[in-house]
Amino acid sequence: MTANRTAIKDASLLKVGTSLVARLVVVVVIAIAILLVWISNLYLTQRFTQETRSQARLRLTLYAGNILSELQRTSVVPLLLSRDPILIKALNSGDYTATSIRLISIRNEIGAASLILLDGNGRVVAATDRQELGARHREMSYFVQALRANTTVFTTQKLDGGAMQFSYSRKLQSGKQGIGVIVVQVNLAKLEQKWAQAGEAIMVTDSSGRVILSSEPNWRNKTVKEALKVTDAPGAIERAIRDASNWSQTAVEAITRGSAIMRVDGKINFQGWRLTYFSSFASVRERVNGVLAIEIMGFAILVALVFYVMSRRALKQSSVFQRESMELRALNARLSREIEEREKAEANLRVAEQSLQQSSKLAALGEMSAAVSHELNQPLAAMKTYLAGAKLLLQRHRPDEALSSFQRIDDLIGRMGAITRQLKSYARKSGDELQPVDLRDALSVALSMMEPQLNQMEIRITRSLPQDPVMVMGDQLRLEQVIVNLLRNAIDATKDMKTRELDILLSVGDMAKLSVHDNGRGIDDFDQLFEPFYTTKKPGDGVGLGLAISSGIIADLGGRLIARNGSRGGAVFEIQMPLYKDESAAAE
Repeated sequence: MTANRTAIKDASLLKVGTSLVARLVVVVVIAIAILLVWISNLYLTQRFTQETRSQARLRLTLYAGNILSELQRTSVVPLLLSRDPILIKALNSGDYTATSIRLISIRNEIGAASLILLDGNGRVVAATDRQELGARHREMSYFVQALRANTTVFTTQKLDGGAMQFSYSRKLQSGKQGIGVIVVQVNLAKLEQKWAQAGEAIMVTDSSGRVILSSEPNWRNKTVKEALKVTDAPGAIERAIRDASNWSQTAVEAITRGSAIMRVDGKINFQGWRLTYFSSFASVRERVNGVLAIEIMGFAILVALVFYVMSRRALKQSSVFQRESMELRALNARLSREIEEREKAEANLRVAEQSLQQSSKLAALGEMSAAVSHELNQPLAAMKTYLAGAKLLLQRHRPDEALSSFQRIDDLIGRMGAITRQLKSYARKSGDELQPVDLRDALSVALSMMEPQLNQMEIRITRSLPQDPVMVMGDQLRLEQVIVNLLRNAIDATKDMKTRELDILLSVGDMAKLSVHDNGRGIDDFDQLFEPFYTTKKPGDGVGLGLAISSGIIADLGGRLIARNGSRGGAVFEIQMPLYKDESAAAE
């Protein structure tokens, strides 16, 4: 027995030592892993961000070169055409039969947007677009400036649709006299189309800072700051922002609508133009995360190997002791286990009995206090309003009208007494006192009770009631209680609406249906809607018992209370009850 105990003690000490060593090794490995991942994250983030920035600058240079190439390629055309003998001869003779065809062939060769030949009065005499023939361009800047200058003039003009028109124009001379102007429109719109199709976010601004070219049409004719505030442009910048990651290591060049993206600016060597290119950091984060994932996986494998080696060593060292003390330990363990299970079962039983008793007391006390508070709040609020009105009437020496307020207060006191009696006998769910009730009367009394609150709020109430009585078998007081709860919930639901609307519809078919429709936000969770103490109101505004109590009351009266979202928004609560059938009338 002594040898067994010694063996058990030595094995226990060995296990404790092995466990401490294993834990220390794991802690050291995890600390090294965290440090290495942190350093790798900083280094890789900086490196990949710099690569992304370099790629963005390279694309910026490429786009700027494309624009400059298109402008330079077209700039020499007006000089050549201004010396074309066919065009000069046509302007001198007034015979323009072959000029339009010649301009069309030239446009197809150089790829310009259009070519226009104007006479000395600014009238279009030849054009690649035959619809332009005969049009007057006397007031256009490219015509006026070309006549005044002896060189090629570049002009930018805003069209009606918001697009920009870029033109080179030059004066044609016969001798030393200007006889017309040749206008070559540069086709930069094709670059915008390529940017948009490629999903790029690019804008070009002139020397005044206004956007003249962009991948998003809504940016044109705005400053860069104004363009980035445009919220209805679901284009490339929106996609870049949506894909951008918000992480602390990002070197943020631009913050647009709360998101981090990279913004690169560059110059275009042409009349002070600048090009701005946007790119997201999403690719950087993905590449960094890929490397970090590999590192973390490697450390996880290393930790698993450490655990495996330590466990194998511990098993090997303790195998000798286990063989000698196996039977004794098994007997002691079984006995200890049985004693521990019995003690635990007895302790759990005592705790469960005490908890059950205490929970039952607290549940009963909480439900009753919450129910009484919930149902008495409305009469108390109404009494407060009537008391204030009666006080004001007495101060104005109008006692007869004040007596009317006191009478309403007396009715509310009687109603409060009835509510407390109802809550007192709620568990019995007795149906002996049911009698025929006109739902129109119950609705009228409920609206009268809510009158003080409704008078203080700007709520548009629409009522649709049948002219004939709508008789059901029930308890009028309890029906009024349910209708008041539905009206209160509808008023609270429209609290945040600019225009508060409430529709009340009472209809008769196979059953009597009373629906209350508000224009609030609607219902999100139908599963817990009628559960006790479930509420979407702010703390202090409600305890979540109104719908639970109302549903129980309608069920006791043989009907049901349903809820849904309206087709035009808002929530709809509908009371459905069987119609009362007079047995004597049916017999007759």
